[in-house]
Amino acid sequence: MTEAVSRPTLEEVAARAGVSRATVSRVVNGGNGVRDALAERVRRAVEELGYVPNQAARTLVTRRHDAIAVVIAEPETRVFADPFFARQLRGISKELTAHDNQLVLLLTEGRDDHARVARYLAGGHVDGALVFSLHLDDPLPGLIRGAGVPTVFGGRPGWGEGADPDAPSAVFVDSDNRGGARDAVQHLVGLGRTRIAHIAGALDQTSAVDRLDGYRDVMGDADPELTVEGDFTPSGGERAMRELLHRRPDLDAVFAANDLTASGALRVLRERGRRVPEDVAVIGFDDMSPIAEQTDPPLTTIRQDIEGMGRLMARLLLHRLDRRADGTAADLPPTSVVLPTTLVRRASA
Repeated sequence: MTEAVSRPTLEEVAARAGVSRATVSRVVNGGNGVRDALAERVRRAVEELGYVPNQAARTLVTRRHDAIAVVIAEPETRVFADPFFARQLRGISKELTAHDNQLVLLLTEGRDDHARVARYLAGGHVDGALVFSLHLDDPLPGLIRGAGVPTVFGGRPGWGEGADPDAPSAVFVDSDNRGGARDAVQHLVGLGRTRIAHIAGALDQTSAVDRLDGYRDVMGDADPELTVEGDFTPSGGERAMRELLHRRPDLDAVFAANDLTASGALRVLRERGRRVPEDVAVIGFDDMSPIAEQTDPPLTTIRQDIEGMGRLMARLLLHRLDRRADGTAADLPPTSVVLPTTLVRRASA
C-alpha cells in the first residue's frame, strides 16, 4: 500500500525561512508590510519545499478566488469557428496567467443560458467578469449588474442606452470601428472607386453599427442598394456578395465588415469572373492572419489589436479588483479605452 505524501505546511515554510507564520501568510497571500529581504526568504522557502497554498484558506484571508469569468454571448459553434475569439481569449489568458488568476469560460447557446450565467456569477465563484460579443437586446448586462460582479466589457456599450439613467456606466475596451471604416472607404475613394458597396456585420452589435456609420460618413449619398447586412461569417459574405452583384452589377469596390466576410465575398467575385482589384477592389476589417494573408489575392484590411484588447480588458478588471481590496476609490471605475486602428495595404485594394 502506497503511503500518502504529506504536503508542506505554512509552519514548515516559516521554520525554513526563519520568520513567523504570520509573515509567511502575508507574503503568500500578497499582503503588504513585509521587507523585501524577508519576502525573498519566504519565497525561496516556498520554492524549496514545494509549498502549495490552500486555496480555501487563502480565499478566507483575501476574499479573492483568483478566478475570472470570461462570458462570450455566442454559441460554441461560432466561438470555435471564428479566430477573432481565439485571439481575444489568448490576450485575456496571458494577462490573467501573469497575475496567477484562472480563466473560467462561459458561453451562451441561447436565452436559457443567460439566467444560468447570472446565477453562476452571483454564486461567488469568481472575482469578476469579462464579457464580449454582446447583442443590442441582450439581457446579460442587467443580469450581471444584478449579480454585483465587477465587470469589463469588450466592445462599446449599446444595449439599453437611455433605458436606465440610474445604471452605472459600463467600463469597456474597444477599437475605433467607425474611424477604421472611414479609413477603409477613403482609401477606396482615393483609388478612384465610385460605386463602393458595404457588407455590414450583424447590426444588433455595436461594432457592425459603428463600421456602417464609418462607411456612411464617407459615402453619405450612396445608393442604399449598395449596403447589405451579413453576419461576420464567410458564408454570410458569400450570400451578401451575390445579393450585391444582383442589385448592382456595376459596383467597383466592397468594404466588408470583417476579414471572414471579405473572404466569402472574394470567393463569389472569383466565381463570377470579377478580377480583384482590377474590376472590384476589396477591403476587410481585423487583419486576421493567416486569413488576410492567404486570401486570393491577399487582403487589404483594417488592423485592430485583438489580442491587445483582451489583455487590456483583463488588466482593467484586475486593477479594479486590487483597488477594491485596498479600499482605495473602490467605487471609482477605471476609464474605458478605445484603441486606434491601422490600414494595412495588400493586393486586393
